[in-house]
Amino acid sequence: TAAEQFIIERKIGEEITPSILAGYPWFLDWGRDTFIALEGLCLCTQHPTIAWGVLKTFAKAVSEGMIPNRFDDYGDQPHYNSIDASLWFVHAAFRYLKATDDQQNFTAKLLPAIKWIMDSYRKGTRFGIHADKDKLITGGDVDTQLTWMDAKHEGIAFTPRYGKAVEVNALWYSNLCHLAEYYRSKNSEELHFYRETAEQVRLSFEESFWNESKGCLNDCVLPTGKPDTTLRPNQIFAVSLPFSPLNIEQQKRVVHAVQDELLTPYGLRSLTPADPRYKGRCTGSMGQRDAAYHQGTVWAWLIGPFIEAYLKVHGFDPTAKRRCRGFLTPLIQHLDREGCLGTISEIFDGDKPHYPRGAFAQAWSVAEVIRARQLCKE
Repeated sequence: TAAEQFIIERKIGEEITPSILAGYPWFLDWGRDTFIALEGLCLCTQHPTIAWGVLKTFAKAVSEGMIPNRFDDYGDQPHYNSIDASLWFVHAAFRYLKATDDQQNFTAKLLPAIKWIMDSYRKGTRFGIHADKDKLITGGDVDTQLTWMDAKHEGIAFTPRYGKAVEVNALWYSNLCHLAEYYRSKNSEELHFYRETAEQVRLSFEESFWNESKGCLNDCVLPTGKPDTTLRPNQIFAVSLPFSPLNIEQQKRVVHAVQDELLTPYGLRSLTPADPRYKGRCTGSMGQRDAAYHQGTVWAWLIGPFIEAYLKVHGFDPTAKRRCRGFLTPLIQHLDREGCLGTISEIFDGDKPHYPRGAFAQAWSVAEVIRARQLCKE
């Protein structure tokens, strides 16, 4: 199947362990991609043992409260250069627990790594990542590219999303709620701590990110406190994740804004076409392609969170599910008819006819289509 093509084995020390290849032909196993793809590739396809192996491998490699964003291409040396990969690991670990109810392994092997990550993000770790006075996570600077929008060429970071990124804080909030839920019947002190922290984050999130005049969320808040009001797809996670810091009306408005400006037949654009920086074609030299990579280019994997968010605000009713199956049809046809047959491309042009670009087979593209398809079954 398309999913199995991305499951690989890696030797870490003396141990052979499963991992997830981010994409063909040029990506190896990247932490962020691995944990975004894990649910669709492993849990939705009834391969919990592979999911467990992947989680256990990365849990062992936690350093300063961060999981590696990648292992060295020519060895097993881990690299830690992502603000969101560790938070995606926590999310994936809780999805594993929900799918398997494997309390024993979760508590013994994953919970210590989860607590280490969450404590380190709160108190401070690499790249200036820490919880600010308002309890929101901030990190990076003008020279770093720590979020998934990480294109950089000849020293230029094209989407310098340093400070407080919206999806990072949506993940932070959801993970705090997961921990509060986990401790509900286990430890009242821990329950109280995570519940209180989550509530502080929820209030700060609305204050910092909600943009009433636009009816959607700011993309980022700079260290100066100035919001970046650019309309990007990162806000969809504040609706799609298991716990949302937004009220239902705000959630509906976010989904409407994203659908209106960013939805295409092949996923979500990385930037609204109304923005003067928008680039509708991801072509040309490496520098030109990097400049377009997150400035309008469509990302197939974002169809997963969009469909989950859409279904949530429509109460998962049959009409919404039918509509979402329609949203998925072009990507499922792409699997059979265009690009590299039997798989799904990494990216597509922002402008019609939305030609496939980038890696011809991408793990999170396939994973999120599988996951979304399950969500919108009858």
